[in-house]
Amino acid sequence: MVSVIASLLFLLLLGVLNVRAAPQTSPSALTEAEINKYTPYTYFARATYCGVSTKKWNCGESCTKNPTFKLTAAGGDGNLTQYWYVGYDPTLKTVIVAHQGTDRSKSGAVATIMDIAQVHPSKSLFPGVTANMLVHKGFAESHSRSASAVLAAVQKTLKEPGTTKHVTLVGHSLGAALSLLDGIYLPLHLPGITFSVIGYGMPRVGNKAFADYVDAHVKSLVRINNGEDPVPIMPDASSGYRHPSGEIHISNKDRKWYKCAGQENPSAECSDGSGASIFSAFTGGLDDHSGPYGSVSFGSC
Repeated sequence: MVSVIASLLFLLLLGVLNVRAAPQTSPSALTEAEINKYTPYTYFARATYCGVSTKKWNCGESCTKNPTFKLTAAGGDGNLTQYWYVGYDPTLKTVIVAHQGTDRSKSGAVATIMDIAQVHPSKSLFPGVTANMLVHKGFAESHSRSASAVLAAVQKTLKEPGTTKHVTLVGHSLGAALSLLDGIYLPLHLPGITFSVIGYGMPRVGNKAFADYVDAHVKSLVRINNGEDPVPIMPDASSGYRHPSGEIHISNKDRKWYKCAGQENPSAECSDGSGASIFSAFTGGLDDHSGPYGSVSFGSC
């Protein structure tokens, strides 16, 4: 009960209004083949909820669905520092970096998502980023607690024989926000490597300058949202937050996956126009946040 109340307080603090952007290009539906290509990454993101067993890559279906993956390093405590892991998948030919979403039973994790003030990114972690770029304070502080260890693990993995020079960053909810921050952070310290970000139920992470920077520098970003999940429309756009481009939205109306052009697409097939709001938290929206994303749901191992 406490975790549910904390979740609702989080959503209330993020804001009630959802400011709609100007119309964008009409969304287009993905094919079944296009949808299926995300399934391995969805399992990678779900594995972060397996706690200590993630660190041993002994997490049941969440691990066995990617049988060729080799773990390099893992860390976090699921509270102040979300669980994370790094390794290499030769089948997908990519390094995987995954971050856990919020465990609403942990006070530190709840405090992280509720700390919605905007701050400048750390100059040491994000050297040279634009001065007007602002990010969510709680997300930035959480990211900073694992950043150096994640970077070291990626560097170690990239040195392994046969490893390709590509890194995929995955996560759900808070984990998706941390993965997006990694999508900016890691390239600043690893030149010559290509990066992809695949996030599920990603909240807004920064301001318009941040969204523009992401659009210009993160060449492969997908943020997959489900139904009337209220988290992707939070923190509220009227408080200075804005998503970068890259949304794919799973419609509750027909369960099709739609590619939504632009940073904040108000079409009915996209999150902004889906009917999601703070009140969605009381009408199944938090269930939508968990999934399903295809055949996979989040929140437990």
